[in-house]
Amino acid sequence: MPPLPRLARPLRSARTWMALGVLAPIGMLAASGLMLFDLRQDAWEKSEQTSKNLVQVLERDIARNIEMYDLSLRAVVDNLKAPGVDQISPVLRQLVLFDRAATAQDMGVMLVFDENGDSIIDASAVPARKINNADRPYFQAHKAQADLGLYIGEPMVSRLTGTRTLAFSRRINKPDGSFGGVVLGTLKLSYFTRLFSQIDLGRDGGINLYLRDGTRVMRHPYSEADIGVNIAGAPTFKGFLRQHNGSFVETSARDGIERHYTFTRIGDLPLILNVALSTDEIEADWRVKALTIGVIVLILCGLTIALSLLFGRELRRREAMQAELERLSLTDALTGLPNRRAFDDAFARASGGARRSGKPLSLLIVDADHFKRFNDRYGHQVGDQVLQGLARCLSASVHRPHDLVGRVGGEEFAILLPDTDQAGALRIAEKVHAEVSTLSIGSAGIGAGAVTVSIGLAAAVQNGAEVTELTDLYRRADGALYEAKAGGRNQTRCAKLQDSSAGSQKRGFLVVNGL
Repeated sequence: MPPLPRLARPLRSARTWMALGVLAPIGMLAASGLMLFDLRQDAWEKSEQTSKNLVQVLERDIARNIEMYDLSLRAVVDNLKAPGVDQISPVLRQLVLFDRAATAQDMGVMLVFDENGDSIIDASAVPARKINNADRPYFQAHKAQADLGLYIGEPMVSRLTGTRTLAFSRRINKPDGSFGGVVLGTLKLSYFTRLFSQIDLGRDGGINLYLRDGTRVMRHPYSEADIGVNIAGAPTFKGFLRQHNGSFVETSARDGIERHYTFTRIGDLPLILNVALSTDEIEADWRVKALTIGVIVLILCGLTIALSLLFGRELRRREAMQAELERLSLTDALTGLPNRRAFDDAFARASGGARRSGKPLSLLIVDADHFKRFNDRYGHQVGDQVLQGLARCLSASVHRPHDLVGRVGGEEFAILLPDTDQAGALRIAEKVHAEVSTLSIGSAGIGAGAVTVSIGLAAAVQNGAEVTELTDLYRRADGALYEAKAGGRNQTRCAKLQDSSAGSQKRGFLVVNGL
């Protein structure tokens, strides 16, 4: 190909720079647009996660307190059926029927009404303060329906204290099953005011608690006019009824402000809790960032493209170096196994997974027996070969991808077994003993069976709805290892499981001899 004319070369170079001069700003603007879009998404995701966390915390607190009050009501209903209760003195009967929940900070009144609606027993006074509540909706509801269970009424003003309360009630049946009255416990709305006031949701944010029929029980910020209002026909409330929990964006029928609503039903109770954040406030910080970034990009876009290329090349080089250093920092140089740092990270992840899933988690601590003798007799080089051989034996004993074999110090190794109970961990321990029994170091004249290990085993198992003993799993396994050492070595000792149902901890060790 003949050489280009001298004028053509500068022309082509000029065109290249012109193309770059056009494409670089376009590319930069496109990247900035994507970045701003991601920032907006991050702002929304952060807002959604914050709202979900708040709803969960508030829901648990409210459910726990209502459950406590309901247990007190159940106790009154059950104790009224006990023989002789109606024969004892009023003071003693009050002590028998009502527990200390009746004196809680936000508890209103706790009363027993007969079938006519007259108060006959009062948790706060002997004799009972006289009042007739036969006209109250909760009394009429229990009278009309025998299997109503716990009834939560609309917010009301107490006739005894004059304060706004939320009523919880249960039906009392006579021996023949007919209506015998109602036991009532009220919760002051100040409980919700105090609970919600600790949270700052911005100028236009709010927290609402509704009954399932649309009646507002409480709103934060508090407004007396909002309490007891029914919004069953509002689009926002219809959104709450579509599912048990979730989130959506809707314009409030109350003040016309668009908000992001995160809601949940409180257990099986007829209560709906929601946290609402103004969409303008969610995006307020993002708008400032978008304006700032946009101006900077427009001014510096020409220079930024060149710097980005250089920076990207340097960043890739550094990231590669950092990845290699990270890999080396998590690996034991002698055995090639994960080191203590990697084990700690894996143990934390496995513990969190066990807590969430309720599945068992087991841990083996493996220690070479009389390892110092090998070093003293054969030298450190042979000792290193023994450790490398042990690492191979331990690695050959597990096959699942999420099982971890690591060297946690000196001649001590750890085997982490997620989703494995004590019986399964014992099988792994027996396999470790079997593998180690075949280990030999030919160059040093160490035959099979000369190297043995002691193993301490601990398991955290499912107990009811949660997994226990994760926090002290390593300590228990280490204690079992010391028992194995003290018991003659070349064996496995199992730390006994915690008996949490008895309210005490029973510790001990189970012995499994090695091969």
